[in-house]
Amino acid sequence: MRPEQQGTQKMRQSVGFTIFMTVSLFLSGCETQKEQNVDEALASINVIDESNLNDLMLTSSDPEEAVAYFRRAVGEKPGRVDLKRGLAKSLIRAKKPVEAAKILTEITQGPGGTSEDRVLLADALIRSNEWKRAETELNAVPPTYETFDRYRLEAMIADANKRWDKADSFYDTAAGLTTRPAGVLNNWGYSKLTRGDYPGAEKLFNQALTYDRNLFAAKNNLVLARAAQRKYDLPIISMTQVERAQLLYTIALSAIKQGDVIIGRGLLEEAIEAHPQHFEEAVRALEALSTQQ
Repeated sequence: MRPEQQGTQKMRQSVGFTIFMTVSLFLSGCETQKEQNVDEALASINVIDESNLNDLMLTSSDPEEAVAYFRRAVGEKPGRVDLKRGLAKSLIRAKKPVEAAKILTEITQGPGGTSEDRVLLADALIRSNEWKRAETELNAVPPTYETFDRYRLEAMIADANKRWDKADSFYDTAAGLTTRPAGVLNNWGYSKLTRGDYPGAEKLFNQALTYDRNLFAAKNNLVLARAAQRKYDLPIISMTQVERAQLLYTIALSAIKQGDVIIGRGLLEEAIEAHPQHFEEAVRALEALSTQQ
């Protein structure tokens, strides 16, 4: 082989080696990028899965199970505000508002606290019977933060302070901010009932039942409002046989309390007869009534 041919061959080998190395590095870079993309995708999936699990624990899980789940999660990741918030919500559901209030106080005083956390804190404080402090927390929420929960709590505090006009305004606003207003309408009706506005209360309880026909609290409050007006017949609403007996019992006690003893006796007898099983409370009330006469 001539020298010039040898030089040409070496050049080709050099170029070939350079191309090979370039392609290898490119492919290696692709593999690294693929691995990075896979890791990022898996991390995203894990975040989504955790978020879904958190939501599930807050809504569907047993309250005590949810408390245990979030307590463990906070222990593993103490810097996560969302996990602390989940623990506080779970504690409220588990009827442990005092403990929830401590956690929410910590959150609201930290950099990650929000108006939602402050409203949730006010809720926990009301459940803990700390009405003044709850009012202070709500007063610190910006007026631009307008949610159902905020106005529901504002209405309850106005009620406690006997500021009836404000209470009515807040209840009305809250009812307009939810697609399921039965509960707040029932609370509003009960407020009217305690004020002695029996026709207004009756109207609100009826309205609550149009949104939730199974809300027994509204049914019971409805017959109380009617009985206070000496309307001792059952309203035309959906009810089971057991509910019918219980509502008759409520009306009977109201009638007796108002001095309409004969009507009350008859309603007690009707309640006992209507109940598909033994109605112990009504039987005892009837026996007590008989011994007094």
